[in-house]
Amino acid sequence: MILTACGGDSSGFRRKSSLECMERAMYFESNRSSRDGMIAVGSVVMNRVASSKYPNSVCGVVAQKNQFAPGVMSRKMDSRSAPMIRSAAISVLRGERHPYIAQAQFFHTATYRANYNNMHYVLTTGGNAFYERRRPELVTRPRPLPPLEGVTGR
Repeated sequence: MILTACGGDSSGFRRKSSLECMERAMYFESNRSSRDGMIAVGSVVMNRVASSKYPNSVCGVVAQKNQFAPGVMSRKMDSRSAPMIRSAAISVLRGERHPYIAQAQFFHTATYRANYNNMHYVLTTGGNAFYERRRPELVTRPRPLPPLEGVTGR
C-alpha cells in the first residue's frame, strides 16, 4: 500500500510513508532527469524488500545504514522535480519494475569501477550501474553496460 507508515530510525525522525521513502531513494540515488533511473532504483528497493536479507518495508530498506546516500531520510529535497519523482514512486509501489533489473539488489555510480569478481551487471541507466551478486563462475557481464534510457518512458 502506498501510504503505509514506516517507522522512523533511531535518531528520532518522524514516521514516513512508503511513498515518501521511495521518493527519497529515487531523489538522492538517481539522475532526476531519467525516469528509467528512478524506476531502476525503485526496483532495487523493492527487490530488497522482497529479500529475507533486508528489512521488509520500503522505509526499512531505504533507511538502512550505509546502504543509500548519506542523509537520504533527512536531507531536504528540491521540489522542482517532485511531480516526476512522485509519479515514478507511485508506479513502482503499484508494481512497475524496470524490465532489465531482474533480481538486482545493488547499484553504484556508473563511473565507479570495482574490482570484485562477483558483480554481474544488468543495466546502466540514470547515472548508475545495476548489478546482481553471483558466484564468480556465473558472472557473464563483469563490467557495466553502456547506458540505456527510454525503456520505461511515459
